[in-house]
Amino acid sequence: MSAKNEKLDMLRHSTAHVMAEAVMKLFPGSKVAIGPSIENGFYYDFDLTRPIKAEDLAEIEKEMRRIVSGNHDFIREEVSKEKALELFKDQPYKIELINDLPADATISIYTQDGYTDLCRGPHIANTKEINPQSFKLMKIAGAYWRGDINRPMLTRIYGTAWEKPQQLKDYLNMLAEAEKRDHRKIGKELDLFHIDEENPGEVFWHPNGWTIYSIIKDYVRDKIRKDGYVEVNTPFVMPRTLWERSGHWAKYQENMFITESEKRLFALKPMNCPGHVEIFKNRLRSYKDLPLRIAEFGSCTRNEPSGTLHGIMRVRGFVQDDAHIFCTEEQIPSEVAKFCHLLKDIYKDFGFTDDKIVVKFSTRPERRVGTDEDWDRAEGALADACKKAGLEYELQPGEGAFYGPKLEFTIFDALNRPWQCGTIQVDYQLPSGERLNAEYIGSDNAKHHPVMLHRAVLGSLERFIGILIENFAGALPAWLCPQQVAMIPVAPAFNDYAEEVMNKLQDAGFRAAADLGPDNMKGKIKAAQLQKIPYMLVVGEKEKAEGAVAVRFRDGRQQQVMKIDEFIAYLKDKVDSHFVGI
Repeated sequence: MSAKNEKLDMLRHSTAHVMAEAVMKLFPGSKVAIGPSIENGFYYDFDLTRPIKAEDLAEIEKEMRRIVSGNHDFIREEVSKEKALELFKDQPYKIELINDLPADATISIYTQDGYTDLCRGPHIANTKEINPQSFKLMKIAGAYWRGDINRPMLTRIYGTAWEKPQQLKDYLNMLAEAEKRDHRKIGKELDLFHIDEENPGEVFWHPNGWTIYSIIKDYVRDKIRKDGYVEVNTPFVMPRTLWERSGHWAKYQENMFITESEKRLFALKPMNCPGHVEIFKNRLRSYKDLPLRIAEFGSCTRNEPSGTLHGIMRVRGFVQDDAHIFCTEEQIPSEVAKFCHLLKDIYKDFGFTDDKIVVKFSTRPERRVGTDEDWDRAEGALADACKKAGLEYELQPGEGAFYGPKLEFTIFDALNRPWQCGTIQVDYQLPSGERLNAEYIGSDNAKHHPVMLHRAVLGSLERFIGILIENFAGALPAWLCPQQVAMIPVAPAFNDYAEEVMNKLQDAGFRAAADLGPDNMKGKIKAAQLQKIPYMLVVGEKEKAEGAVAVRFRDGRQQQVMKIDEFIAYLKDKVDSHFVGI
């Protein structure tokens, strides 16, 4: 993290403390839990003496502004466990946190304006560094203490804080624009999908949405086939014994749906990797077979908490453009470089160029399998691969998968919001003798375990489609649109000609439909615009006589008259080149 971001992080965390002070003054007798800074802001969890309403936020903000105007120092003090327990004797959540600390832990408190909070810090020096016009309380939510549904439900107050008022204004404007682009709202307007309240996290794709889904799937399938992948399909339900050997049963079981049949336990697969190892192991492999790139549009299910679900961005049932590359250690650099080239080529066709991609290197997490020596080798191999591929990256310590380090590829959308999509991960563990025991015969005629590279470009197709919807505000590039062309006759007398042109477009492979309904021409144009159809071809007497169409563009460009073949050639060029506009 940059020094500037560290400063902003401290500012936000300090603002959270000011909010806690304000809440305690307005809601005396309440209990405080935790209040960290987060991306774009902060939150604090409370056990309040009375229910809070949205209108209470204005009063809390008013009190916060009074506090920051007092120019109060944030004073740090280290205290003994005994003193900490005495200071917070009326705060049960703080007491629990103190008692959970290691015996040799340093306990620190911070005080401003007479309000004391348990905190590791750091904080800004004085409340005067918080501009009273640069923060805002955003919303109220519920949150279980420590994320445990068996613990008390607390009230979480979210806020945002910035160094300057203009930054806050820009952020709020971005949020307003993001609300307009919300994929759930647009998905309903364009009839793309729905999610049933009784079946949370599972997507019902409607014809328009499934058309987009199928286009993307076919596009990726063609790309990976040309890049040397073979496509497979593995079972949706697999036995506990496999998940135990892979390590998922011990490290990932809380995210798995478990079922039973004939007194045996099975799990709906949360990921595809063990199945791909089973395919690799099904016959004797040679070093000459490597690298072996196995791909699958694998249907996965993960038991995500219902409170974390969000439209098609965060679901329980999803499909990954997943693949696993079985290779030797020496092949890691070239395979990582090859994958990065594929990923950037695909992202470019969706409008995400190099300047909109950030690479992050995630290293060993606290919960992991394998020895430190294994992790040293894996992290070293991935770092070497990045160097040879010319990749610049940001380091994310402790954020790797439980079986290996990884690169994560973050794209930035039209609102400059980050979305982590692609990944490639180095895994010595899953194919090892201690796990699933994948082997190949080397050039020395001895058995060896391959290295396994887990990789995805788009990640979850559901999530990626949600990102595209919001990035383009529903106005997808022509090559992705469920309907590319709307034929609009100026009067019923020209319905036949509209159908004739429609048939020519369909024969050329385009998704075109003629609106022959009772609405007038203006109504049909408006309906097509609301559906964000890229091209509206208006036809009347003149167009019919000349074998032409009057082209109206979705983006408001001036209408153009083209011969039918001329328009077909124009559209073919836009679609074949995966042009991001229309």
